[in-house]
Formats: sequence, C-alpha cells, structure tokens
Amino acid sequence: MENRDENHIPGTDFIFKQDIRESDNLRTDGDIVLVPQPTNSPNDPLNWSKPRKYWHMLLVLIVTGLTAATSNSASAAQNSLVDEYGFSWGVFNTGAGVLFIGIGYWTLLSSPSVFLWGSRINYIVGLLLGIIGAAWYANVKTNSDAIWSQLFAGASEAVAEAVAQLSLTQIFFQHQASEALGLYILATSVGTFLGPMIGGYAADNLGWQWVGYLGLITSGFMLVVVYFGLEETYFDRKHYELCHPSPVAQRAAAHTVLEDTNLVGEKKAHGEKPGQEEHHFHPTLIPSSLSAEQSRITTTYDDSVISDSHLEKAEYVDPPKSYWKRIALITPAVNLKGWGFKQYAHRLWLTLRVFSFPAVIYSGLQWGAQDAWLTFYITAEDDYWADAPWHYSDAGVAIMNIPTLIGAVIGCFYGSYCADWFVLWMAHRNKGVREAESRLYFLLLPGLIAPAGMFLFGIGTEHGWSWPLPYVGLGFIGFGWGCAGDISMSYLVDCYPEMVLEGMVGVSVINNTLGMIFSFVCDTWMDASGPQNTFIAIGVLEFFFMVIMSIPMIIWGKSCRKWTRGMYYSFIDARDNLDKYPQTRGDVSAESCSVSSCTGESDCPTTAK
Repeated sequence: MENRDENHIPGTDFIFKQDIRESDNLRTDGDIVLVPQPTNSPNDPLNWSKPRKYWHMLLVLIVTGLTAATSNSASAAQNSLVDEYGFSWGVFNTGAGVLFIGIGYWTLLSSPSVFLWGSRINYIVGLLLGIIGAAWYANVKTNSDAIWSQLFAGASEAVAEAVAQLSLTQIFFQHQASEALGLYILATSVGTFLGPMIGGYAADNLGWQWVGYLGLITSGFMLVVVYFGLEETYFDRKHYELCHPSPVAQRAAAHTVLEDTNLVGEKKAHGEKPGQEEHHFHPTLIPSSLSAEQSRITTTYDDSVISDSHLEKAEYVDPPKSYWKRIALITPAVNLKGWGFKQYAHRLWLTLRVFSFPAVIYSGLQWGAQDAWLTFYITAEDDYWADAPWHYSDAGVAIMNIPTLIGAVIGCFYGSYCADWFVLWMAHRNKGVREAESRLYFLLLPGLIAPAGMFLFGIGTEHGWSWPLPYVGLGFIGFGWGCAGDISMSYLVDCYPEMVLEGMVGVSVINNTLGMIFSFVCDTWMDASGPQNTFIAIGVLEFFFMVIMSIPMIIWGKSCRKWTRGMYYSFIDARDNLDKYPQTRGDVSAESCSVSSCTGESDCPTTAK
C-alpha cells in the first residue's frame, strides 16, 4: 500500500490554486487545480484537443441515448400486441423486470474487461446485443419472445451504465466531471422519454414491428460509426508515470537519492547503522487523485542540486498512436497476463467490495428509485390513458413523455451547472476546501417537487383529469429524475475518484435490482390499490429516498468517507496489485516498462543503478 497522507479523507480536497504552495508545481486551469494531473504523453486522454474530446463525448452520449431509447421503446408497441396476440399487461411488466436484470448484471459481468481489453469492445458488443434484441422484438409471436428479447435490449444498455461514465471521466478533469455527467443524464433522459414517443408514432403509422426495426437500423448504423470513430480511452496513468516521470519528479527522485546517500554516509561516519536515517518531508494537502508519493516529490526537489542536463530522458515523450491503433477492437492492458481470464475472475470478485461503501449504496438507491417509478407511470399511461375518458392511441400515449423530458432537462441543468456553482461557492467559504457532500443540498428541492408530481399524476389518472395538471405532474417527476441521477453520480465520483468504474457498477446493480423488483409488483399493486393510492405511496417513498436519506448523508457523509478511507485505498491497492508491476527500490525494472515508447533499460528514464 502506498504511503498516503494519514490525515487526508477522499472527497475532501483543496481545489483552488491559491491554496496550493507554488513549490508543488501542480498544473491548473485558471484557479482550479487539475485532478488528476495530466502526464506529458500525447496518448493521455486528458491531453487530447478539445475537438477530439468533444467528438468522443458526442459519440458516447449518442450511444447512451440510443441504448436507452431502444431498451425503453418496447412499451410503444404494447397496445398493438395486446390487440393482435391478446398478451396480458403482466407480460410487459415481466419483460421490464428482465430488462433491468440484463442492464444491471451485464454491467457487473462486463466491467472487468475494461481494464483488461479496453472500452471499445464493450461499446461494440453492446450495440451488437441491441441489434439482436431489436430484431427479436420486431418478430415477436409469443409471450416468451416479448419477455426474453428484453434481456438483450437490457444488456445493450449496460455499456451506458458504467463504461460511458468512465469514458467521460477519462477525458475530462474532476472539476469538469459533473457537467459531463449532467450531459450523460440528459442523454439518458432523451433516450428514455423520446424513444417511446418515436416508437409510438412508428407503431401507429408503420406497424408495431417498426419499433424493433427502427432500433435495429439505428443500432446498426451506430455500430459502424463507433467502430471507425470512437477512440480507445484506456491509458495506464500509473504505469506511464513510472516509466516516464515528469522533469520535476526526476529532479526529486535524484535529489532524494543524493539525500539518502549523504545521510547514510554521515551516519556511517558517526558509527550509526544505515537504514536508520530520518526523512524530513513537508507534504502539502493536495487532491485525492494525487498520490502521497507525488506530493512528497513535488515539495522536495532542488534545482541547485540537479541540473536540467541530467534530465534529458525525462523530457522524452512517447509518439502518438496511429489511427488504427486508436480504434483497435481490443487494446490489451500493459500488464495483461495471457488472455487475462484469471485476472478477469479476480477483478470481478474484487468488484463486489464496492457494496460495502455507503456512498455507493446511497447513489444506487437514489438512481434506482427513479428507474422503479419509471415502470409505474409508463404502465399507468398504457393501462389507463388508452381507455376512457382519454382513448389515447399509441402515439397519444407516447406524447405524454414530452413533459417528463422537459422536466428532466431542467433537472439536469439544476443538478450539474447550478450544483457545481454551489459547490465552488461552498469551497470558497470553507477556505478552499471542497467537501463532496456540498452537492447533496441540491437534492432537497427535487425531494419536494418530485413527490408532488407523483400525487398530481396519480390522482389525475384516478379521477380522469385532462390537461394540464397530470402533465405538470409528469414534468415534476422528470425534474426529480434528472436531479437524482446527476447529483448522486457526481457525488460518488467526488467521493472516490479512483473507483469510478467499480462505483458505477455498484450503482447499476443496486439501481436495476430495485427497478426489477418494482416492475414485478407494479401491476399487482396498481390493480389492488388503484393509481391514486399507488402514486401517493411511491410519492412518499420518493420523499424518503431524496430527503430523508440525504439529510444523514449531508451530516455524516464525511464521517463515512473517513471511515471507509482505509477500505478505499485497500481496494485500489488490491485492484492494482492483481497486475503488479515488478519494481526495484524507487524504480521500475526494464522488463516492466512495456509501453510502446519504453523499450528497455537504456530508454527507461526511471531505471537507476
């Protein structure tokens, strides 16, 4: 385990330039310290040009929106399938439960592959699964077809549950992550609510089969675009820094060696045993994504001792990868052993540890509640609004997603841009220290608005209300959807920035398990209680998740982070040590430097004799 500042708590960081000593030589963006610190490699996604980053983000967001649309558009054909084949509504809720199983548990099963074979293969497999699910749904004949086609549709969306968030956080710095995740939730919302609307119009005008055919065509088109246009973002930052430390780090390493040598010589001269020398370092509190070793290094170098002429190799920059390498189907990890199947099993087992982190459980429940309620209002629209007094067609039911989408867009803006401004304002008030829990204050307002939306829609559905109150209720529900997803995920990234993928996997499993459970009981509950009482009950549950659960996290969240600090670093070390790089004292052995630019002892700037 690395020597880390024992007083530092993950998620508690200095984020302003004026709060960091100039001797730390940390790179900044204006007054904001860059976390993580970028390397000097052109292959580091943090060093990509803005157009390159935005193109990558656009493709990730399109895949996110598309998979959300194809996995939620099955509801658009339900009325037609009931008329043509006599399916019961319970079949579709069972299919929704199977959909959630496919999303949550394929996210878990596929997650270790990202750090072994790269992200691209996950996007491509996800789109292929979407093509299979859409083709199957277009040819539904039996109950089993309607249910099991959703397993493939759900597995296709799994790539958008954790890998997409990881891709966005790999190309943007931590202070930009909330805005990127806000756009991610926006893309999810657009797909979730616009997909069924487009599907509804297709079912009314072209036939219900076109709900599946549209998914097949768009997924096939995006498969081609992603294959040739989406770059791999895998970059082993720790391994690169070992093989190619910055000039500052080189000065520090060399200076530390000289210090140690001089101290040992002085001890021997006085008859003292080597190895008992004391080291007097003055680490500065810096962002949690920077290791204590980096903090120690950046505060001890001395230009008067080590000249730049001795650091020529430290300026070495590996050449940019060719286009074909950047879009390779598989990008093996630099420490991949054989095919990596044993490493895959170890990583999958290790990932289960994330369920012991309170922030993961909290975020999963927040986002999971929104998925659970989605089944209820979509089912209510299909079951009740297609009958008297409204008599809506598939297209008419689908158009009810517009107010929900509008509310979600407003919620995404509120939960990202407005919450980011508040977090920075709180950090200024707190002498430059950002606390992850500052963001959670912004869940209190949607915790009142979203339940009110549940009450309006449920009561309106029970009593046959028309425009505008039930639609206002859907807008309020959408607002809660956008806020809960953005704020809870950004909070988790703030708490544990080195555990983004695994944390999002935990959120996905919790969130989709909750959605699955409520999908299975949805029809029975509404049949027994009616829409009014059902939506009043889930409105109360929404208030519980957003407000009652958030207040303790605001108060004791930092204590939870302090309590889990050892668990967090133990997890990071255990994960990285599965593929441990061979090391010598303070250096990296030549054979461990397997990056393309570090070809041996003569080229590895860290190999010291």
